Parts: sequence; C-alpha cells; structure tokens
Amino acid sequence: MNLMKDLTDGSIAKNIVQMAVPIAAGMFFQTMYLLIDLYFVAGLGGAAMAGVGTAGNMMFIILALTQVLGVGTVALISHAVGRKNQAEATLIFNQSLVLSASCTVFTLIAGYGAGPAYIRTLSSDAATALAGVSYLHWFLPSLALQFAMVAMGSALRGTGIVKPAMIVQVLTVILNAVLAPVLIAGWGTGHPMGVAGAGLASSLSVGVGVVLLTVYFRRLEKYVDFDLSAWRPQLPIWSRLLRIGLPAGGEFALMFIYMGMIYWITRRFGPDAQAGFGIGQRITQSMFLPAMAVAFATAPLVGQNYAAGKFVRVRETFALAALIGSCIMVVLTAFCQWNAAWVVHAFTSDAGAAAVAIQFLQVISWNFLATGIVFTCSAVFQGLGHTVPAVLSSASRLVSFAVPALWLAASPQFQLVELWYASVASVTLQVILSLWLVRGEFRRRAPLPAASSA
Repeated sequence: MNLMKDLTDGSIAKNIVQMAVPIAAGMFFQTMYLLIDLYFVAGLGGAAMAGVGTAGNMMFIILALTQVLGVGTVALISHAVGRKNQAEATLIFNQSLVLSASCTVFTLIAGYGAGPAYIRTLSSDAATALAGVSYLHWFLPSLALQFAMVAMGSALRGTGIVKPAMIVQVLTVILNAVLAPVLIAGWGTGHPMGVAGAGLASSLSVGVGVVLLTVYFRRLEKYVDFDLSAWRPQLPIWSRLLRIGLPAGGEFALMFIYMGMIYWITRRFGPDAQAGFGIGQRITQSMFLPAMAVAFATAPLVGQNYAAGKFVRVRETFALAALIGSCIMVVLTAFCQWNAAWVVHAFTSDAGAAAVAIQFLQVISWNFLATGIVFTCSAVFQGLGHTVPAVLSSASRLVSFAVPALWLAASPQFQLVELWYASVASVTLQVILSLWLVRGEFRRRAPLPAASSA
C-alpha cells in the first residue's frame, strides 16, 4: 500500500534526488527505446526516416494536450496534499480521468481525419509522405492512450510517489524495444511491417502500460483511487485544471508549430535533410530526459511547499533543481561537441543524412544549458499553479526564432546551419526571460519572511 509522500519537510536536495532518480531511470529506458526504434527505422532508408519524423511531429500536439491534463493534475493534487486534504486529491484525480477519456476519443477522430493531410503538406516528396501516413495510422492509438497514462502518473507524482509509474514505464519500454525489431524488420516472423511496425509496437506497449497502471490503482494505491461516484463531470474542477494546464499545454503547442516550421523550411533540401534533422532531433530529445526528470521532480516539491506556505523551501527547491539540471546539461553539451559523429553514425550510414544530423547536434548542443534552466523554470510555474509565464516564455522563443528563420530561408544562399544558430539564439533569449519571470512570481507568490529579507 502506498500513501502520499510529504515533501514539505526534510532535505530538499534529498527529496529532489529521491524523486528524480526513479523518473530518470524510467526515462533512461525510454531513451533506449527511442534509440532502438531509431536504429531500425533508419535502416529502412531516408524516406522512411523522414516520414516517421514528420508524422512524429504530431506527438508535440498530443504532448500539448497531455500537458494540459498532467500539469493541472500535478499542481492541484500537490496543493491538496500540502493542505492534507485527501478527499480533494481523490476528487481531482477522478475528474482528471474523465477528461482523459474525452481527450482519447478526440485524438483518434482528429488524428485519423486530419493527420494524413498534415503529413503530406510537410513532406518533401511522395515517398516520405507515404511512409509518414503509414506510420501515423498505427502510431495514433499510442498517442490517444497517453492521456490515461498521464492522468494516473501525474496523480501519483502529485502525491510524491513516482516508483510505480517508473516501473510501468520501464516494462512498456522493454516490451516496445522487443517488439520493434519483430514488427519493423520481421525478426522471427519473416513478415516485416516497416514503419507501420514501429507505430504498432508503440501502440501495443502503451496499451499494456495503461492496463498495468489500472491494476496498480485498483489493488495497491490507497491515497487517490478510482471512485465512480466522482466521475460525474464537475465544471468548477475542470476549470481549475484547465486554468493551470492550458498555458502549460501551450508550450508544447508552440513547439509543434516550431517543429512544423523547421520541416517546412527543410523541404527544399530533400528527404536526406529531413531525415538528418529527424535523427538529430530524436537524439537530442533522448539527451534532454535526465534534466526533464529533475524538472518533473521539482513541480510537486514546489507545489506541496507552496500550498503549505513554506516559501523559503520553494525558492531553495528552484535553486537546487536549476543547479542539478545545469550540471547534467553541461556534460551533455561536451559529449555532443566531441562525439556527435560517433552517435549519428550508429544510426545511419547515409552520408547526406549523417552530415545534417552531426552539424545539427554540434550547433544545437550549445543551447542545452539554457534549455535545462528553462525546464526548471517551467516546473516552478507548474508547482505554483500559475503557468501563464511558461507559455509566454515559449511564445518568445517561437517569435525570436520564426522571424529570422523565415528571413534567412528567403535567401538563395540559405544554409541549414543558419537555422540551427537561429534556434540557439532564440533559446538564449528565452532563458533570460524565464529567469526574469520566475523572479517576478517569487516576489508575488512566494515572498520571503521579513526577517529573511532584512
């Protein structure tokens, strides 16, 4: 039986590490899956890799919607736990489940209806579009099922419990990694499905994850639990969830636009360029996971302490999380500067795609440190239950990137490396704005006691 974990007492650094390590472990296995999947998809050729990358960009819009649900759930449940109100935490969890079911249905309808047209718009040629649509058809159920996974995982994280969700994540990733070569390359069956197999492997694995988490809640979880009597929609709670979650979801919606813009600009360079960007982007996403784990641990810590009125601990949590995340990102930056070629060549032998991916990693890695700090700032906004500053920060990045990117792309002499440098500059501006916004939120919502500020 698991009860909530009180994060308002004890060592802040210890609490961060104790939560971040299991989250990071789960993310490590997720990284291994991403790399295994990338390896087998890359073996299908440039068009397949570009198609999967283009279709995979739709993941960001789903992440935006799951963020709406997840961030709102973590914030409200962590606040309820900080106030020692178990009944409210349970009610919020069940209302989150109702919202997740609605989002699942919406994702399937919208994805199958509009997804293929979106992929064809961004693809550089017919082969890329065909691969992307094929992948999407089998991958979409995994995106739709993410809502149930996020609702249950976020409820646990809000109570300070992260190991059960991590264990489920590890098991689903192992299953995905096993299924990938079987379904993509036809290992043991002699019937390779190609990119469709990659999508099916993801959908089957996420489906198993939903079942496992459901069993856990039914049999072991006692602080928040399924309560059918609490499933009648309650609009005031939905309003609270959405008020916190929508701005956070806006961050990923803006990322969806940002990624779509890059794929649209890179069309002129052909499928090798889009494939190279897809490889580089997947490697980058996998490298971000440890810093994201720290941020995931930071949000409930901030939330519980904020609700308990322990504002000094809120500020100390931010400082320690930013330090830990920054150290991780500095190490990853150095790795990319020295080993980008080695990493990329492990996934593709195509010279054109490899050249693009290597150049991408070597330039983009210069914004890793800033990105880690942005993650921490966003976690603080989530914990405080006021996520508007986070979406303002993301919007500033989109604007500061889009304007110069479109201007540069209009030139006949335009080169892809200019796009990567524009991205680095935009993230640098974003982290400055994020830090300024955090300072303002602390001044308004988490003021220091008079004795401490004297």
